[in-house]
Amino acid sequence: MKRIFRANGLSLVVFGFFFLTFWAGQTLTGLHSYNSEQKQHHESTATLGQYLSTAHFGEATFENWESEFLQMGAFVLLTIGLRQKGSSESKPVDRADDVDEDPRDHQDDPDAPWPVRQGGLILAVYENSLSIAFIFLFLGSFLGHLLTGTRNFNNEELAHGGHAISTLQYLHSSQLWFESFQNWQSEFLAVASIVVFTIFLRQRGSSESKPVHAPHVETTG
Repeated sequence: MKRIFRANGLSLVVFGFFFLTFWAGQTLTGLHSYNSEQKQHHESTATLGQYLSTAHFGEATFENWESEFLQMGAFVLLTIGLRQKGSSESKPVDRADDVDEDPRDHQDDPDAPWPVRQGGLILAVYENSLSIAFIFLFLGSFLGHLLTGTRNFNNEELAHGGHAISTLQYLHSSQLWFESFQNWQSEFLAVASIVVFTIFLRQRGSSESKPVHAPHVETTG
């Protein structure tokens, strides 16, 4: 177990926080908030199992996921061609980097991943697979936000004597884009912060930081 944790501790802890702390906390507090609103409208409350299928839960989840996947996908793509001198999150400004090397020069390497040794279309997809994955995760989350957001919006409208709208109408509504932009701006602020902070600030032992003794101008990403 110690060997497994040493090799996979970062992902285990991060996913543990995600599932057992933050998502669980969102679910339980969301259930309490949802039931409070239901009582105010003299409607039936939900159990935990019922709440998980509500638009209230789905919208809260998907609108946050969409912003995270947009942030990571955009950052992956932007770091292909853009640099930030001195940042640990950037490729070197004045020299080539290993990540720019053509994988086709390593097709005979027995330790290379199978798509590299296979070549062709499979390699073309594989060498862009990280950004492709984030793009699909973003689009899927945005679709989930759109669909559950429409349901949640209509539920609130009907509860207050209003009228339901279609998914297409909700796509053009200010409510959807307000929810999206308020999350997107915070994600890009976080990315900009770590890009700039790592020029001057350090955290000994972290892979997200330059060595403590490294000069500010050194780009070590």
